[in-house]
Amino acid sequence: MNAVTSVAPAKFDVNEIRKDFPILSRLVHNKPLVFLDSAASAQKPRAVIDAMSFAFENEYANVHRGAYYLSETATTNYEAAREKVRTFINASSVNEIVFTKGATDAINLVAASYGRLALKPGDEIMLTALEHHSNIVPWQLIRDQTGAEIKVVPINADGSVSVDAFARTIGPKTKIVAVAHVSNVLGTILPIEAIVEMAHKVGAKVLVDGCQGIVHEKVDVQALGCDFYAFSGHKLYGPNGIGVLWARAELLDAMPPYQGGGEMISTVTFKQSTWAEAPAKFEAGTPPIVPALGLGAAIDYLNRIDRVGAIAHEHDLLHYAMQQLPTVPGLKLVGTAQNKASVQSFTMDGAHPHDLATVLDRSGVAVRAGHHCAQPLMEALGVTATARASFGIYNTRAEVDALVAALHKARAVLL
Repeated sequence: MNAVTSVAPAKFDVNEIRKDFPILSRLVHNKPLVFLDSAASAQKPRAVIDAMSFAFENEYANVHRGAYYLSETATTNYEAAREKVRTFINASSVNEIVFTKGATDAINLVAASYGRLALKPGDEIMLTALEHHSNIVPWQLIRDQTGAEIKVVPINADGSVSVDAFARTIGPKTKIVAVAHVSNVLGTILPIEAIVEMAHKVGAKVLVDGCQGIVHEKVDVQALGCDFYAFSGHKLYGPNGIGVLWARAELLDAMPPYQGGGEMISTVTFKQSTWAEAPAKFEAGTPPIVPALGLGAAIDYLNRIDRVGAIAHEHDLLHYAMQQLPTVPGLKLVGTAQNKASVQSFTMDGAHPHDLATVLDRSGVAVRAGHHCAQPLMEALGVTATARASFGIYNTRAEVDALVAALHKARAVLL
């Protein structure tokens, strides 16, 4: 873990934060909800829910097309959300911000568009052993279409990925490096700046899967130095159905369209068509209008809170969980890298993770169980599945205690 104090700064008040999330006040199986699955999809603050409801009730229309008040208002708000994203990640231009259906859609866009443009037989795509399926399968598809090859950087026993391992894998044939910023299973924070430096030395471009990184780190794409950064709205306390691809302007300008349809064109005839400039070139059809406004509202919300304090709070929860979870007999932590975010996987001797999750649910504790869309990582770890507790800004030490107590009960039931 990063070096942080064991107690979050006083100005970050988790009890006040919790009041902003309506679902946290409900009961599950007559027990207070303990939601520990934010890595899959985070809960939504009232500000996001209200912003989307207001848009549907008062300002909904299609964007970029109508010469009337509602359409002009919706267009203004939609493009304002793009500017909020630009500021949030410190992109140099709104033209570098492409709205997508989600991070999976964003990665597929890069693989299908830039991949076809840049790859030829014998070229190499470099991944790591801890990647999510969404950052594996799109590259396999483009590998099969272009004749490129995939190289995989192994992980260490603690779930970390060393710079030396990257250095041993990268080479003159490497054209694309696609890596997670933060592992969705292990919480490992990858050394992105060092990876980018090595990749650029051999002329390769770097895509970062930022689904977890955007939540648990303050992201500055210019400082990271990568070429593409993809993330989804629903993990960032916003709605599903919206994602973001940030890419360098010169790359977007060179890339062919990913999909065809309305909005992404300049001219159309039956003989041929010409394309709009980015980002419109990559936003075919009616875009996710209200989800984009919800993402903008989520960013507004995060900008209003003490983000540094929130990140410190999450690290405190992780540190506390890593101390308390091993007190349960037979429980083993999976993923103990020194530099990690607030995601912790674990197993229990004699109990399948799915059974654990089912029994924990009876205590109101929601955790994820399975391969977490990372089957190659499970194979590398020598397990078929893990249980995973992932913490958000609204979780507390008391909820860690509730998890541990529920695990003791589960052990008594299952073993």
